Amino acid sequence: MIGREREKDILNRCLETGRPEFLVVYGRRRVGKTYLVKEYFKNRFAFYATGLAKKKTREQLTAFHRSLQEYGATETTIPKDWFEAFSRLRKLLESSDARTDSASGKKVVFLDELPWMDTARSDFRSAFEFFWNTWGSSRKELLLIVCGSATSWIMDHILNDTGGFYNRATCRMYLQPFTLHECEELIVKNGITMTRKQLIESYMIFGGIPFYLNLLDERLSLVQNIDELIFRTDGVLCHEYENLFYSLYKNAENHIAIIKALSAKKSGMTRVELIERTGIADGAPLTRALSELEQCGFIRKYKNAQTQKNGCIFQIIDPFVLFSQTFTEKKKIKNWSSYIKSPGYHAWAGNAFEIVCLNHISQIRDVLGISGISSAEYTWRSKTKADGAQIDLLIDRADDEINICEMKFTEDPLEIDATMDKNIRHKIEVYRTETGSKKALIPTLITANGLKRNAYADNIVRILTGEDLFRV
Repeated sequence: MIGREREKDILNRCLETGRPEFLVVYGRRRVGKTYLVKEYFKNRFAFYATGLAKKKTREQLTAFHRSLQEYGATETTIPKDWFEAFSRLRKLLESSDARTDSASGKKVVFLDELPWMDTARSDFRSAFEFFWNTWGSSRKELLLIVCGSATSWIMDHILNDTGGFYNRATCRMYLQPFTLHECEELIVKNGITMTRKQLIESYMIFGGIPFYLNLLDERLSLVQNIDELIFRTDGVLCHEYENLFYSLYKNAENHIAIIKALSAKKSGMTRVELIERTGIADGAPLTRALSELEQCGFIRKYKNAQTQKNGCIFQIIDPFVLFSQTFTEKKKIKNWSSYIKSPGYHAWAGNAFEIVCLNHISQIRDVLGISGISSAEYTWRSKTKADGAQIDLLIDRADDEINICEMKFTEDPLEIDATMDKNIRHKIEVYRTETGSKKALIPTLITANGLKRNAYADNIVRILTGEDLFRV
């Protein structure tokens, strides 16, 4: 299994406790939740069942019944409702024949795609609550694992529930996309040859999503793979973007409208700006959509020196979503091979590389030697239009220093010229003047493909390259 050391440690600790455990696994679609749990336990489940996409209650119960039979249940009829289904599961787990993990003595139950089981007008949630609260929560040998890509359902009905599941989950695991280091491990494991420059470019499109990376054909170049997977009308990922949101949210129109608006402004938008751009009224539907997009890792919420006390800025941080919204949704281009190296390509690449950096803040902090110092990371733009400035990334540190970061994606090693040097110094001066910051401002450059040393480079206090983003 590639990476996932923290997650494997969580699973191991859940096995070793002498108490009942209720673990909730959640995260973005295609991030590898099911694979992680199945691969870790190697079919050592006392029971495993999965919900069915877009199927009615009768079909969900039929599938659950088939799983019960597979693990030893003797009933031949389909349960009439979910209370009967969970009663049969309890009977199965109480039997002497129930499979037990030999090392820990735990009976591991894995309910995958749980939100799909909760169909309209069914008694699923009531029955599931009854199963855990009246029986499972007192069985010290039980490890119950639930997961689902519909993060909003998991948050509303399990983790943030104010009813029967209030504070019932004993452990939670948010599965994040792979880092560049983990992507490199997966690519090597799959027998694909890529330079680190190409790996960064692949991350700028596919992000750290294992499912997408596993689709790459080792016989093709990266550019050819992108055309085959995304731009062919029968490509595996041709319709992934639209399916992504409709599979996660029942009413995805607001989510898509927000993503469309944010894709037009790389530094992000305030709530007021989103209301103006999307036409979504200020209220609960907007709040919910923003929260759900953030929970799935599609966007991030941050504050900077300009936001009001309770104000925030929302920004896209999912590379695949940005790529799809920029190119495939707008049908801007027919294929990637004819578009690369164009002015439009370079404009997109600059934005996409910034997102790669935002997803590797911990690696950047480690290289800067500030892992133990608390900080806030945000984009900043000048309030004045005339002779103003925008800073891609500030790392505002608790030790009274701020790294003023420029992030540059170039095909070759970057060469700082007089214009760029002047621009960097101008940004720092404007920032200090407008914010009145008394902190030390540290010019910092993050360049994807290295840097040519010259006199101007000596004005940059800290220099990071794409290689630094691959740190463990």
